[in-house]
Amino acid sequence: MSISIIVAIADNNVIGRNNELLWHISEDLKRFKRITLGHKVVMGRNTYLSLPEKNRPLKDRTNIVISDIPGESFEGCEMAGSIEEALEMCPPEEECFVIGGGMIYRQFLRHADKLYITRVFKSFEADVYFAEINYDQWDEIEREKQPYDEENEFDYSFITYRRKT
Repeated sequence: MSISIIVAIADNNVIGRNNELLWHISEDLKRFKRITLGHKVVMGRNTYLSLPEKNRPLKDRTNIVISDIPGESFEGCEMAGSIEEALEMCPPEEECFVIGGGMIYRQFLRHADKLYITRVFKSFEADVYFAEINYDQWDEIEREKQPYDEENEFDYSFITYRRKT
């Protein structure tokens, strides 16, 4: 099984506030769609509910929502009651993407083989943080810098890491 995490992280390791993203980066959203299209995406219920209604479930992807509320279901989604159950729903031959939120990322990080990170070079006030990454366990395999310009309100980079074997 191949578990990948895809996330946008600010300088101070924040990923959100009040169940919302702190920035809107069009290229990041396009990259997210391009990378996850046709794959299974795993998320917590709060992340699912934070998606705009018109985008629920995420189209052309199998949406797996982790919820500890017995019997809860969302139309067009597969439900998992735990991290372990969600892992079982990811076939060994497929790349599955973990897309949030903070607690889900923390629990899946030890299972991840690959990290697709959008590093936003700015600090924000927030209430949701990404897990601390021990970069000694990861090889950077790709980096694409995106400088500040008329479309980007700050510098950011797309960085991909693969777990060292």
